[in-house]
Amino acid sequence: MPTAVNVAIIYYSSTGTVYELARTAAEEAEAIDGAEVRLRKVAELAPEGAIASNPAWAEHVRATKDIPVAGLEDLDWADVVLFGTPTRYGLPTSQIKQFIDTSGPLWESGKLVNKVVSSFTATATKHGGHETTITALNNTFYHWGCIIVPPGYADPIQFATGNPYGTSHVSGTPDQPLPGQVQRDAMRFQTRRTVTIAQALLRGGVGG
Repeated sequence: MPTAVNVAIIYYSSTGTVYELARTAAEEAEAIDGAEVRLRKVAELAPEGAIASNPAWAEHVRATKDIPVAGLEDLDWADVVLFGTPTRYGLPTSQIKQFIDTSGPLWESGKLVNKVVSSFTATATKHGGHETTITALNNTFYHWGCIIVPPGYADPIQFATGNPYGTSHVSGTPDQPLPGQVQRDAMRFQTRRTVTIAQALLRGGVGG
């Protein structure tokens, strides 16, 4: 009998790069026996004029209009949360941070303790903040009392991507603006590793 586990993939994406990783994570999680999955985007904070000025951004907003916006109920419901965000100067975006900053009521009541979490990101340049963005997100999870699951080098795919902190992609390359097969495979591995570790913890009586 597979262990039931609730998995929330919560992300922000402006032009679709992080969305593609999030969608890959959701597909992988849905293939795991016992997993119930929610794919959620956080609320957009940018003004309409800024979005309209970038055709790729405006198109992505239109293309993902039917994806539900994340709420605290999704965070409360989840045993596993995978967070995805682009980097902004080596930090998570204001959109994902704003969502995290609303989590006080759950944190105060201890409802975030022992949730299993992992993160992924994308940058425009090769050294644009992959690791610092993910470790900055982890600072939140320490306060929440979560169990952080990094991909590490626990699978050969990690030696191809070179990021043990979490799946990442360089979107500024003209020939591959969206994640390729290697990045998607890394995202699948990270998702499966995180969810199966959560299932093991739940079987042992440890959970959020």
